[in-house]
Amino acid sequence: MIVRTLAAALLIGLSTAAHAQQNQTEEMERREKVLAQLPNNAAKRIFGTVPGPANLEARAIGSFAKGCIAGATALPIDGETWQVMRLSRNRNWGHPDLIGLLEKLARRAPKEAGWPGLLVGDISQPRGGPMLTGHASHQIGLDADLWLTPMPGRRLSRDERENMSATNIVRPDWMDVEPSHYSAKHLALIRLAAREKAVTRIFVNPAIKVALCRDAGADRGWLSKVRPMWGHNYHFHIRIACPAGEASCVDQPLPQDEDGCGSELKDWLKKQYAAMHKPKPQGNGQGKPKPPPKPWTLDDLPDECRQVAVSK
Repeated sequence: MIVRTLAAALLIGLSTAAHAQQNQTEEMERREKVLAQLPNNAAKRIFGTVPGPANLEARAIGSFAKGCIAGATALPIDGETWQVMRLSRNRNWGHPDLIGLLEKLARRAPKEAGWPGLLVGDISQPRGGPMLTGHASHQIGLDADLWLTPMPGRRLSRDERENMSATNIVRPDWMDVEPSHYSAKHLALIRLAAREKAVTRIFVNPAIKVALCRDAGADRGWLSKVRPMWGHNYHFHIRIACPAGEASCVDQPLPQDEDGCGSELKDWLKKQYAAMHKPKPQGNGQGKPKPPPKPWTLDDLPDECRQVAVSK
């Protein structure tokens, strides 16, 4: 039962990560199925279909996996050193602090990490909140996914942005990186992001963390922010701290261990390997499958999210 539980959790995590790679047609099909099953008052429907931000003072409200954002700013779809992917999702919105950090990181990456530019995946919806597809987090405008694929030296077409896949840099056995896909520039980019004071977490696949631990050298303080997480083999996930003075934002404490390269990482690898190489579970072994959880409504989110949802 433990192995089955781990396998189910891992497959869910990998499925969530794969959402970033789904093309426009696949994403639209998934959205249509979700919308067909959601009641009209479901928070996912309300926040997942609104086209623009709440015209309110910028603030992150609630926690990373249960909240919303007022006054979000859109990352421009094109910058000199970045391009936004999957434009039809309308998820290039975030807190102004995060958008500013992404632009800064994109400017620094070519000179300081040898990385030609950022391909930016999901940030948040225009008003944050729970998404119709994909992430459980990314709800308060303080999370962003950056592809592990360098930006090409040309502007991608809209069709390419909707349909090309990022690069999976994890080895097929899920225990280390794929040498033909991973390079020192991946480490340099992730290290550059981790050294930003505002960044509190960077999530990568456990196999990528193995490579970072091995190749980091003597300067290892930044590694404590880089945490292993299911999926995250096509992109890495940046999370910044709650902006100063925003009392409605629920923060996370900084990790306490020195580099996170010890027993915790070994445990993640062991669980990932077991889940990926054991036979897929057939049902839950307890008869009828459990019904899906009841969809959240606005009553399940922080009170301020109601104002965000109805703002004109």
